[in-house]
Amino acid sequence: MHTLLFDIDGTLIRSGGAGFAAMKIALAEIMGLESLPHVDVHGRTDRGILGDLFELVSLDYESNIEKFNRLYWEHLPASMQRSAGIVLPGVVELLTTLQGNSDIALGLLTGNAERAAEIKLQHFELDGFFGFGGYGDKHASRNDVAGLAKAAASEHLGEKFDPRKVWVIGDTVNDVVCGRSIDSKVIAVETGGADRDALLSAQPDALLKDLGEVSQFTELLFSTT
Repeated sequence: MHTLLFDIDGTLIRSGGAGFAAMKIALAEIMGLESLPHVDVHGRTDRGILGDLFELVSLDYESNIEKFNRLYWEHLPASMQRSAGIVLPGVVELLTTLQGNSDIALGLLTGNAERAAEIKLQHFELDGFFGFGGYGDKHASRNDVAGLAKAAASEHLGEKFDPRKVWVIGDTVNDVVCGRSIDSKVIAVETGGADRDALLSAQPDALLKDLGEVSQFTELLFSTT
């Protein structure tokens, strides 16, 4: 069975900055700050992003993360409603086609915390496509999250899981790197705004403009395994 592990932001959807906007609201409620320092979020995990953010504002991570997450997840749905987020081209058709194939299992490999991932996917009615995943709650390294996703796939699929048929689909160099860390094949897409040459330099198995070419995607999937 083929196991496909999808990134969320920049690959399936664009949230219009809703996640970081909700993070800022949560941190403002904890600390009373009117503005926050810039933190790079592209291709990173929530644990890594929040670790940097908390350090920059001199807030202890361990003693504040539970309260922060409660506030973040509370504000995220409304932030999604306010944002100009979209489902990226071809995603619904592709996922529908893949879900209908009994030789394919769909999962997630995302830097989002699990609850944040649920909220974002529910907002766009994409949550029903995925049965397992690795999430960015606990690990700053995306490679560690990739390991969690592969383990979750193995547990979910049991004897149907074939480690030779694992694919990671994402929009950043970090997605390519973490895919290689679990010996998977990688399809990169240009929908997240990453530099094309940088993606090519990371040497994915394929680089697509977007996920709109469903036949091209499925042909690639079955012709290389």
